[in-house]
Amino acid sequence: MTDDVDADKTAPSVTEAVRAATADISQPVRDVGLIVGVLFGVYALFAVFVFNQGLNSVVSTLRVVTFFIAVYAMLALALNLQWGYTGLFNIGVAGFMAVGVYTMGILAGDPAGSPPGLGLPLPFAIVAGMAAAAFVGLLTALPALRLRADYLAIVTLGISEIIRLTLNSGALNSWLIETVGIGTGAGSGMGLPSFSARGLFYVDGSTANQTALAEVVFAVTGPLGIRESVVIAWAYVFVLIVFVVGFYVLLARIGNSPFGRVLKSIREDELVASSLGKHTQLFKIKVFMLGCALMGLAGILWQGSQGFVSPNSFMPIVTFYVFVALIIGGSGSNTGSVVGAIVFVGLLFEGPRRAGGALSDALAFTANPNTSWEALTLVVSGEPLALFAYATDNISALQFVLLGVVLIVLMQKRPEGLLGHRNETAAAVPLTEQTRSIRGGESDEQ
Repeated sequence: MTDDVDADKTAPSVTEAVRAATADISQPVRDVGLIVGVLFGVYALFAVFVFNQGLNSVVSTLRVVTFFIAVYAMLALALNLQWGYTGLFNIGVAGFMAVGVYTMGILAGDPAGSPPGLGLPLPFAIVAGMAAAAFVGLLTALPALRLRADYLAIVTLGISEIIRLTLNSGALNSWLIETVGIGTGAGSGMGLPSFSARGLFYVDGSTANQTALAEVVFAVTGPLGIRESVVIAWAYVFVLIVFVVGFYVLLARIGNSPFGRVLKSIREDELVASSLGKHTQLFKIKVFMLGCALMGLAGILWQGSQGFVSPNSFMPIVTFYVFVALIIGGSGSNTGSVVGAIVFVGLLFEGPRRAGGALSDALAFTANPNTSWEALTLVVSGEPLALFAYATDNISALQFVLLGVVLIVLMQKRPEGLLGHRNETAAAVPLTEQTRSIRGGESDEQ
């Protein structure tokens, strides 16, 4: 009789354990399916925009879209570590990117270039760029993290602009060249070591010596009319996707660790976390430095692919875009960060411009008004498409209007974002499991 009672008590726990294990396995699969589904939905939309321009144009367009999705996903994940996990309101993302990129460029730059660099190995320069971004994050965090969230935001924005304006200084550039032998290029910008996947396809950079991978890939893409340069550019995008996966796994590991649970408890109530013996200031400094290092790496991977950088690449609008991607996806969710980047780039960043060009070509507008008033006048006089023509010609300005409308609707209808309802808690196990265990214990005592 006793054995039967014990079996009845242990059976539910075994069932719950199996259910929990199944959930742990199925949740990542569902997340991957969600991300891939949203991504291919965006792909289908862009394919419609450029389908009449040939397969080569479709592939090139999708590469550009995927490139921006990857870089904004990395930046959104890095920001999610600070804001979504810990509640640190950092609106200086662009500045920490700039520190990483310029440090890498100066260390790995050509000593005979203009401006001159130090010519150090590229891997060392990349790690040093991340370390420099983390160090600037430390200098920012030490005084700023004692402030309230709104004051922290002001400090980080100020630091970002100080960094950008300093890099834009011609006097600083001249002084560095004269005294140290290196420079920033000031407003003219500086060349960067070219990040490319050519080494995967050509031996020693020579197009005459193709690798085995190149022979296989080009044998498939060549008959389709896809240029080799497009294939090589896609290979670099795949490298970025690998880094996105690395960022995602790193944040997931951090979030499920004791360190991550302390971060989320700080986000929920720092006073409670501090009262439990946690040195919250030290935790915030560590996570702020780590997030800044990841932002620096994301900036290096982004700007390094272009072979050139200038201070104008790090305007505050970049930080705003990263926040928009994270807000759309849902702060506190890693999957939401990636989905938010896909939706932002596909529908709000690249989408309007591509759609405007496609519609302009398809409709062949006869009227091209220069102002909105002229467009309205033409509509009244019998040109119904004049306003539409004006909108497509000024899509870059109207893009911000669309962005504002989307944010307003999102704040009203779903303020937590698309996946914000999956905001990770600070508990080591789901609270529903804790409640079930408590209730089970009470029933056992009765």
